Amino acid sequence: MLYLVYFGKKLGDCFMALIDLQQISKQYDTKRILHEVDFTLLEGERIAIIGQNGTGKSTLMKIIMKLETPDSGEMAIDSKVKIEMLSQAPQFDASMNVKEAIEAQLWELKEAKERYDELSLRLCDEFDNKALVEEHAKLSTFLDFHNAWDLENRINRVMVEFDLVHFEHSPVTLLSGGEQRRVALAGLILKKPDILLLDEPTNHLDVYMVEFLEQILLKENFTLIFISHDRYFIDNIATSTIEIENGSIRRFNGGYGQYLEQKEILLSNMQKEHDELLRLVKREEWWLAHGISARRKRNERRKAELFELRDKAKTNPSLINKMKVELQREQKAFNSGEVMNKQKMLFEVEHISKKLGDKTLITDFSTRVLQKDKIAIVGANGTGKSTLLKMLLGDLKPDNGVIKMGDFKVGYFDQHRKLLDNDKDIMEIFCPFGGDRVELHDGRNMHVYGYLKNFLFPREYLDKKVGLLSGGEKNRVALALLFTKKLDIMILDEPTNDLDLPTINILEEYLQAFQGALIFVSHDRYFVDKIAQKLFIFKGDGVVEESYQPYSEYLEIEKELKSLDIMESDYTKNEPKRENKERVQTKLSYKEKRDFDTLPDILTSLEAKIDKLNHDLMDVKVCEEVGINNLYEELKKTQNEYEELGMRYLELEEKVDSFSCL
Repeated sequence: MLYLVYFGKKLGDCFMALIDLQQISKQYDTKRILHEVDFTLLEGERIAIIGQNGTGKSTLMKIIMKLETPDSGEMAIDSKVKIEMLSQAPQFDASMNVKEAIEAQLWELKEAKERYDELSLRLCDEFDNKALVEEHAKLSTFLDFHNAWDLENRINRVMVEFDLVHFEHSPVTLLSGGEQRRVALAGLILKKPDILLLDEPTNHLDVYMVEFLEQILLKENFTLIFISHDRYFIDNIATSTIEIENGSIRRFNGGYGQYLEQKEILLSNMQKEHDELLRLVKREEWWLAHGISARRKRNERRKAELFELRDKAKTNPSLINKMKVELQREQKAFNSGEVMNKQKMLFEVEHISKKLGDKTLITDFSTRVLQKDKIAIVGANGTGKSTLLKMLLGDLKPDNGVIKMGDFKVGYFDQHRKLLDNDKDIMEIFCPFGGDRVELHDGRNMHVYGYLKNFLFPREYLDKKVGLLSGGEKNRVALALLFTKKLDIMILDEPTNDLDLPTINILEEYLQAFQGALIFVSHDRYFVDKIAQKLFIFKGDGVVEESYQPYSEYLEIEKELKSLDIMESDYTKNEPKRENKERVQTKLSYKEKRDFDTLPDILTSLEAKIDKLNHDLMDVKVCEEVGINNLYEELKKTQNEYEELGMRYLELEEKVDSFSCL
């Protein structure tokens, strides 16, 4: 049976390399992609790959998947390790609906569970059959690793989180490309291969889906290699970051913030030609340090209050409501009215409503857009964000209400790049009347190559047809073209899609310098935090809120409010049971009652210690400093203590429950 290849893993092997590439080179025609690069992946590592488009990020993944063959070098990949990759264009059986397409990816897990159940019954009569006992234990380990004990509930949960429930019985091949990628991603995270490869996994996911993906990748300790331009996702997930540049790989510890710190040190020690890049890195690092550090501290304060509240709420549930009121007050504090000044009015939106079919997207929404506003439109997929853009552009009319527009020039960037003519080369796009210079929105006059170099285009691209460019390259051309126009307002729909991190940094610099108004739709939390001064938040069912709060902070408070709602609901639901337990605890001895009250906190502390020791075992530097054997012995000792105290708590809980039944 195929699932047997997973068996035989030991805790002590967690620092062994699963993938080891040495001196790998790859070239396409005359273009050198990778040159004598080394790459190692340890179990439990989550490695982010960053770099400019076309530098070899996807090529490295394809080499690991054996979809591409290196020109030279050595590859050592454990033959027992299962590696799977999220395809950009997943292929499904045309006869399957969405749920069947997810279930079809999990056949090994289902087969293993069926065999486990079969052996469990047989062992009742054949308990001394060593072969059956051994196979039963291996199956248990396999199901534990893949968290596959209750697949049906897990499938339903993922379908809810990835907004696939209403497609459940629809033919999977009729879904859009982004929806099909969500189906494929759902199957992969449920299957949990030994190594998971993800290329831009957050594309086509809204912020709530991204948050769920982060939670499951961390909670289930995936071993992961991923390409992403989502800097918060990289920061939250990556244990290390590798940058591919000029055919070489350079490795940095940690996520995006630590990458910036280490890159600044590196660049400051290099040649003068890197000064411009160093300037960009310093700007990014400054924003990262100053733009979010204060709210990080506020978030930590809130988390501490929440943990304290959970303890106090056991005896005083009114504190839950008090905390909710405080959080809602904090949200409203950011939503105080805008400061009216002599800025030009661009849009005045009065009581607009919009439905598409039976779905209500906007109900009675009013706002004003002024000359220098920087507004992000955010919210879950399908709530009406792009519909509002189309109404502002005049492509759609509201069902009720009016949108008054001033006299101004609008520049629009959409995901379909309507600005571009595929039959023209780049030079013709930027200099349609001849010559070789472009005038920018701020009045500067530049040579077209000098300007496009800022958007990372080499000189040889000037005579390349637009139709031959990749999606990311077309986005760069469209955005560069937008900044040559004299505009009062830019309206952008998902401007960071298909862009690499260097290009996004350049885009942010241009947008921050832009003197007009800006309205954009984006799911990129980092981008929104950095650019937007105001939010239009689409909450679903027609509700649109206006906020001056940083988006990541709004999401943090929203998550905490949901958590308080759940606590309040659980408290109400369990109130009779809780009162009963409080009474029966008096039947415990003094020592038993003390243990019953204190063990949950002790077990939580031990869980955190076990997580840290597992993390340390995967950190080469810590292993060298402390010693692998010392770490491993400490881990075994902590796990034994955890199991012993866990059993003690379960015994006490059973005792309390038995009292409750009397």
